[in-house]
Amino acid sequence: MNPVLEKDIRDYVASDVYYPKRYKIRPRVYFIIIKTEATTMQDFKEKKAVRPSEQGGKTAPVLMSLNEPRYGWYEGAILFKRVQQVPGTGKFQYRDTSFVARVKAASGIDCYNRIVAHLSERVDRRSQFPSAKGKNFKFTFLGRAK
Repeated sequence: MNPVLEKDIRDYVASDVYYPKRYKIRPRVYFIIIKTEATTMQDFKEKKAVRPSEQGGKTAPVLMSLNEPRYGWYEGAILFKRVQQVPGTGKFQYRDTSFVARVKAASGIDCYNRIVAHLSERVDRRSQFPSAKGKNFKFTFLGRAK
């Protein structure tokens, strides 16, 4: 323990940051500090002191509405890694590609599945699609279908 490490730990404890802090002791040996509001170790293990997310106390509204059945029109936007051939060299590389579509679907996840099915028929099979739960897929409900 040295004064620099002590100051860093005290600053971490005084801050409002809740992500774990990791310190390297030796190669492949780490010291981890986890800040929590749990009063006992049992409460911590049972996740009774889980903090609400930063979005107004709600737990990720997009994830909750992803599986919510609501038949209608959706606008889905996906950012995926598309395999494209580099002209001149003949080699392939991944490029971030954005795709937006309006889809008639039963839910947000159905919208995602329809977009990925459409793209997978039209792009190189080595292209990589993000998770529907990640930040690279967004959707909005436009309205009920008739």
